[in-house]
Amino acid sequence: MLLVSLATGARRCLRATMSAVTTKKPEVVFVLGGPGAGKGTLCRYIVDHYGYVHLSAGDLLREERAKPGSIYGELIETHIRNGTIVPVEITCSLLDRAMQTSENPHHRFLIDGFPRNQDNLDGWNKVMSNKVVLKGVIFCECSQEVCTQRCLNRGARGSGRSDDNEQSLILRHQTYLKNTLPIIEMYEKQGLVYKVNGMKTPEEVFQDVADYFPKIGW
Repeated sequence: MLLVSLATGARRCLRATMSAVTTKKPEVVFVLGGPGAGKGTLCRYIVDHYGYVHLSAGDLLREERAKPGSIYGELIETHIRNGTIVPVEITCSLLDRAMQTSENPHHRFLIDGFPRNQDNLDGWNKVMSNKVVLKGVIFCECSQEVCTQRCLNRGARGSGRSDDNEQSLILRHQTYLKNTLPIIEMYEKQGLVYKVNGMKTPEEVFQDVADYFPKIGW
């Protein structure tokens, strides 16, 4: 009877452990900055060293736009081309789906380029705040001139992005200053922002971030 009891207890413990693992909330770090500030490059370094999954809000939207028959495709393309912000319901649904279908065992995600305005933030808080744990916000500071030149160089190399042109970049940077910077400032008041100088080399920027990770957690 004792052996049966021990075996039963062990199975219950295992089921409880497995349940805790499978129900663990995803851990999220937002990565924000102007267009061309180096967010995507920095995310690749963090993925390689800390095992996070990189989710680019922009890339997810572009993938959705390119899907044959997507009901959101034309709307997404219009917003991207005009440097404006896609409705938050679409972006949140794509981010949620990407996290739910990820096979990352640590459930840790870098969300690059989101939230970009107050509407994004309100939509995220309404739909996602209870589903994830926000660990912090990495803010890549970079001048408009450097950001613009990087994007133009990327476009010249064949990035395939319809917004890597001078006119779209002006609009994108205006949108960033007007809408995204206040979101970063709000998170900074909450003690969640970790600033890095995005005009340094990628290696130097990553080293600055690495110094923060004991606080962010991994």
